Amino acid sequence: MSVSRSKGFTLVELSVTLVIVGLLLAAAMIPLSAQVDLRNIADTRRSLEQIKEAIIGFAQANGRLPCPATGTIASGASGAGVESVSSNACSSAFGVLPWATLGVPETDAWGRRFSYAVAPAFGDENSQNTWATSYDLAPLTSPLSLANQSPGCTPSPTPSAPATFALCSLGDIAVLNPTDANKSPTSPVSQGAPVVILSHGKNGYGAYQSNGLQLSGTGGGHESANLGGGIDSSTLSGLSLYFKNRVFYTRAVTSQSSDCSETDTSKSFCEFDDILVWIPPFTLVARMVSAGRLP
Repeated sequence: MSVSRSKGFTLVELSVTLVIVGLLLAAAMIPLSAQVDLRNIADTRRSLEQIKEAIIGFAQANGRLPCPATGTIASGASGAGVESVSSNACSSAFGVLPWATLGVPETDAWGRRFSYAVAPAFGDENSQNTWATSYDLAPLTSPLSLANQSPGCTPSPTPSAPATFALCSLGDIAVLNPTDANKSPTSPVSQGAPVVILSHGKNGYGAYQSNGLQLSGTGGGHESANLGGGIDSSTLSGLSLYFKNRVFYTRAVTSQSSDCSETDTSKSFCEFDDILVWIPPFTLVARMVSAGRLP
């Protein structure tokens, strides 16, 4: 007589099944909108890292950083995504990322253009002989440099063309990272940065769209400072130890609140969801040296 085999799950099989079901239920507990937000943030961060590499590659090939593009030009129109240059210098120190010039994506994961800031001395041509960021760098507008580089930079010998900056050149951008424990930091997480690239996040306040129109809204004070090209006179005056013309902010995401403050520790931060990256000056210089562009 043959022994019949029992049918059904073993304890091991049942345990594995329960684990899988538990994982699926845990994933389902995260709202779909939150999953989309997390994916968009991750995708945008990846794009920003790719953009940084493209900017460094441009500098190695051309001896300078690309100038900002004009945000008001619609996609497909003449000049869209192309760096704006006038008289061998950047037309502006702040605009949108010149995606067509760099060959990178035009928009972030929310379909808005990246904003882009560059230090003037890093974006002009070698013929300008502007190794140090200077107040009177014509035809620069929006914004003008507020001060001359300190300490100065007079390289000897001067870098050969096409290099437009030297080992001693400093960017004019400081990056601050306020936290709940220290809402008004005076020590930047980066100083002398030559370039900043940012996504205006999910709310998109102030970002340019592919049609050339700018989204309304300003968010909190830190988003407003980023949107204004980093010009924040009250904060700048508190950073007297550092050479800086512009201050950008990077910090944790916070939601909209009717009772908020960027400085009052008894209140929550105001709305902020910008995603910001920068290239430290020593990183750019090291990559230029490795490419044979400097010293």
